[in-house]
Amino acid sequence: MPQPTHRRTLFTTTGDMLVMADFTPRPPRAPRPPGPYRRLFTHPGTRAFTAGNLLARLPMGMFSVSAVVMIAGTRGSYALAGAVTATGLAATAVLAPFTARLIDRHGQARVAVPATLLAALGSLALLLCVRHDAPAWTLFAAYAATATTPNIGGMSRARWAHLLKGDDKALHTANSFEQAADELCFMLGPVLAALLCGTLFPEAGTLVGAVLLVTGMLLFTAQRATEPPLQRHAPAKTPLRAPGMPPLLLACLAMGAVFGSMEVVTIAFADERGHASAAGVVLGLQAAGSCAAGLVYGALKLRGRAEDRHPWCVAAMTALLTLPLLAAATTGSLLLLATTLLIAGMATAPTMVTTMTLIQERTPPGRLNEGMTLAVTGLLGGIAGGSATGGWTAEHISTTAGYGVPLTAAAAALMITLATTP
Repeated sequence: MPQPTHRRTLFTTTGDMLVMADFTPRPPRAPRPPGPYRRLFTHPGTRAFTAGNLLARLPMGMFSVSAVVMIAGTRGSYALAGAVTATGLAATAVLAPFTARLIDRHGQARVAVPATLLAALGSLALLLCVRHDAPAWTLFAAYAATATTPNIGGMSRARWAHLLKGDDKALHTANSFEQAADELCFMLGPVLAALLCGTLFPEAGTLVGAVLLVTGMLLFTAQRATEPPLQRHAPAKTPLRAPGMPPLLLACLAMGAVFGSMEVVTIAFADERGHASAAGVVLGLQAAGSCAAGLVYGALKLRGRAEDRHPWCVAAMTALLTLPLLAAATTGSLLLLATTLLIAGMATAPTMVTTMTLIQERTPPGRLNEGMTLAVTGLLGGIAGGSATGGWTAEHISTTAGYGVPLTAAAAALMITLATTP
C-alpha cells in the first residue's frame, strides 16, 4: 500500500516576519537529454578517430605558412617561396583524387599510412634542402612530394557517413562538426606555424607539422572498427560522371576563388595601412565566424532537402561578401573591415556543410573518398586562381577593388547553383 508522505517543515520568526523552511527531499530531476554533438560521440571509437584526425588536420594550416617563412627567411625571396608552395598545391590537385581512389579500393589504413609517410619525408627533405642551401629546383621537387598527403577531412566524413547511415539529422550534425574543425585548424595552424618559426628556428614549423601529421594519422587509422568497409562489387563509375556532380564541382571551384582572393587582398589591405602583422588576426576572425556558425548550423533541426537549401546558403554568402567591399570603399578602417569579415565568415560553414552533404549524396557507392577529394581539389584550384586574381587586382588597381574579386566569385557560384538546381 502507498506509504504516507512526511513533510519536514521548520517554522521560525525573524523580527515581525514568519519564515518557513521546507526540508522535504525533492525527487531527483530527470537527466537532460544529450545535445546533438554529444550524441555523435556516444558511438564507440568516434572520440579516438576524431582526436587522431584533428591532430593530423592541424598541420594542413601550418605547412604553407611554414614553407614560406622558412624559404623566404633563408633565401630572401618571397617569389621563390610562393612558387614552391604553388607547385605543391598544383601537385596536390593532380594526385589527391588518385590517392583517394586507392583509399576507396584498398581501405584507409592500407593506403593512408604509407601515403602520409611519403608526404612527411617530402617535408623533411624540403627542410634539409633549405637548411643546407641546396639548389632551388630541389625545393620544388621536395615540396611536390608532400602532395601524397591524404584528405584526412574526407576520410573522417566517410567514417561518419558509414556510422550514421540512414540518420540524416545526425549526419548533418557530423558534417557541421567537421567543417567547424576545418575552420578551427586553418585558424590555429598559421598562428602556431608563425610562433614556432619565429621563436625557435625557421624550420620548426615544418618539423612539428610533419610529426603531428604522422602521429595523428597513425592514431586515426588505428581505429579499425569505425573504418568504412570495402565495396566488393564491381567498381562504380567515377564521381565526375555522376548526375549533378560536375556543376557542384564548378561551384566548389568558384568558392575556392572566394577564399583565395579574400586572403591575399586582406593581407595587401592591412599592409597598405601599415598593419601587415594584423592581417593574420583579421583573417582569423573570418575563420572564427565560420567556425561558430558551423557549430550552430549543425545543432539546428533542418527540414527539407540539402539541394533546396544550397542556393540559399550560396546567396547568403554572396550577400554578406558585399560588407567587406563596402567597408573598404567607404571608410578604409581595418577594424571595421575585421568586423565585416567576421560577419561574412558566418555564411561560409553552412555553405560548405550543405555542399559536402550534396557531394555525399551524389557520389556513387564505394567512391566517397574520391568524391569528397574532388570537391577539395576544386576548392584548391579556385584558391590558386583566386589568389592570383586578387593579388593582381590589389597591386594594379587597388586593394579596395580587390574585394570585388571574392564577391564576383561568390556571384559566379550562385549563378552556377541557380542554373543547375531543379
